[in-house]
Amino acid sequence: MANQSRNARPRPDRAQAGIGPMKIVMAIIKPFKLEEVRDALTAIGVHGLTVTEVKGYGRQKGHTEIYRGAEYAVSFLPKIKIEVAIASEQVDKTIDAITSAAKTGQIGDGKIFVINLDHAVRIRTGEADAAAL
Repeated sequence: MANQSRNARPRPDRAQAGIGPMKIVMAIIKPFKLEEVRDALTAIGVHGLTVTEVKGYGRQKGHTEIYRGAEYAVSFLPKIKIEVAIASEQVDKTIDAITSAAKTGQIGDGKIFVINLDHAVRIRTGEADAAAL
């Protein structure tokens, strides 16, 4: 007991609880595609997402702009990062929805990353894992 926090709650074994694995799907997209992606995710039953304004570059390596007659390089382009926590069986549908909504066919459309999610807790109710999503 000396090594455990006083507030630590025992977690049931995931296999005993019958809880399947979960994933985080992270997508980096063009900013003007956000509403289309959100609508596509809502249509397949993904109702919670986190959106962050980010800057970065991929193969396009930025571009040049002219401001008040002077040309300068823009190394980091504005992008939107979307993160959704889902059950593993929803991964393919989620990737398809994001891809179809965010694709313009032009360079810089973005990337999608899938990451394992070990544990999730809904703060308000204490629900855990898939129930918390």
